Amino acid sequence: MCEMEITDLKDMLQKTNDLYAEKTAYKIRIEKEKYITFTHNEVRNMVDALGTALINLGLKGKRIAVIGENRYEWEISYLSIVCGTGIVVPLDKSLTESELKRLIQKSEVEAIFCSHKYIETLEKIKNSEEGKLKLKHLISMDLEENSNGIFSQKELIKVGKKLIENGDRSFIDAKINPEEMSIMLFTSGTTSQPKIVALSHRNICSNLMDIGSILDINSDDTLLSVLPIHHVFECTVGFLLAYYKGATTVFCDGIRHITENLKEYNVTVMACVPAIYEGIFKNIKNKLAKEGKLEELLNIEEKYKNKTMEERKNAFKEIHDMLGGKIKLFISGAAALDSKIEEEYRLLGFNLVQGYGLTETSPVVAVGTNKYNRIGSIGKAVPSVQAKLIDINNEGMGELVVKGPSIMMGYFENPEATNEVLQDGWFKTGDLAKIDDEGYIFICGRKKSVIVLKNGKNIFPEEIENLVNRIEGITESFVFGKQMSNDENDIKINVKAVINKERIKEAYKVETEEEIYKAITNKIKSINKFMPQYKAIRGIILTEEPLIKTTTNKIKRQENLDAINRA
Repeated sequence: MCEMEITDLKDMLQKTNDLYAEKTAYKIRIEKEKYITFTHNEVRNMVDALGTALINLGLKGKRIAVIGENRYEWEISYLSIVCGTGIVVPLDKSLTESELKRLIQKSEVEAIFCSHKYIETLEKIKNSEEGKLKLKHLISMDLEENSNGIFSQKELIKVGKKLIENGDRSFIDAKINPEEMSIMLFTSGTTSQPKIVALSHRNICSNLMDIGSILDINSDDTLLSVLPIHHVFECTVGFLLAYYKGATTVFCDGIRHITENLKEYNVTVMACVPAIYEGIFKNIKNKLAKEGKLEELLNIEEKYKNKTMEERKNAFKEIHDMLGGKIKLFISGAAALDSKIEEEYRLLGFNLVQGYGLTETSPVVAVGTNKYNRIGSIGKAVPSVQAKLIDINNEGMGELVVKGPSIMMGYFENPEATNEVLQDGWFKTGDLAKIDDEGYIFICGRKKSVIVLKNGKNIFPEEIENLVNRIEGITESFVFGKQMSNDENDIKINVKAVINKERIKEAYKVETEEEIYKAITNKIKSINKFMPQYKAIRGIILTEEPLIKTTTNKIKRQENLDAINRA
């Protein structure tokens, strides 16, 4: 399928507005069963007005940050910066005050759009670092009008509209250089030296055209925005793709409310992380078990293994209705999806596909599609990206390297780090993978996460974690290697499992801590029976405390290991 060609995000907004002007861009609940909507044309007028007001404030060519929860004001802010004003710097809303201060200083932002709850912290940072920071303006997404030196985004839009009415075309006529750095993304907010990924319009737009050409999404679709929007996966595959396709965006009320939001808004497409899909599936199974329908479901599944997706969808209509009945596409990314979960969804007639990418690749490198899908694979590389393996071992596994127009410009002001990962245009992903004869890519695990045993065997913790996470009552797990004697090469596999005590008590008819531990230990022993001895789990830690994770639910391996060693 040939997609509309776009040179930059401003070009995208103009071309898609001609096609989708009267289509709904956002549907937002303001109170129970009461909503407001904005058309694509109304949104583009807001972007033009806000961009004009920003230039009028003296922010042309400056760096401007955006921080806050997923909301339409965040998205309009982003576009008003990047489509003619300056360079956008999305910030993680979960950062601590000290981390925020460090990133604001490093990125040299001069203004920040934010939800009003961040104003106090940002004012504190601004005042405590007076003279050291370039930060001049705070812009609230919530204030109705300017107040106490804080600008109102709504007020700026009004100002911009008047400026445009009076002939100001500074933003509307602004030229975009698609090869220049226009987006600054931090790879981490927790290291002492966070890296800034420099992306251009060309990077993002090439990725939009790629995924738009292979994913079944159009202007009749409704996308649920769930993942943190500062993250490039949600930003590109959610927010920007919805504009590119003229689709409608709705916002999730929180992880606990995903299922009801899918129903409420008749959602057709969602991009999310494996943990969410696993949670939804467990909830469906538990509901069916309580109604005494689980056994019946398992029997029917077998019967429909060789049927089409449409036939499966009709057969399992009751389950589809639990999620609103309109789901057309689920995309899983940001971490490895358990193949068993993927297979279960597809058996039920849900088109769940895996995608793969990194901040440095804008982000999508590969994704499964309706046509090209294989359980356990991240699909094939998107049209403009080349993928290959280097340093291949005798099992056919090597490091995945990729090349194409969506690969970052580099790490901002960090040539040493850039040269480590970018060689002759090929980006080293740090992931070990296999590629089959048909081009399907199978990710094995992070190069840095591999546990190497004294017999030379490599163990990928993600593989074992997927097995442990299937145990009833375990919500997530962290597999690590532990030295078991004075011999530093004597490494054994251990697991820290996060448990739901109530579910364990109900499932295994146990009560005491000792009985709970024994029940889980027995389940892990069962897993060990089906694994080679060198992969067997030798130590178990149970906890109710969640693992340390990124905002997109990736396990922070070193931080979790440090926490275990401190305990």
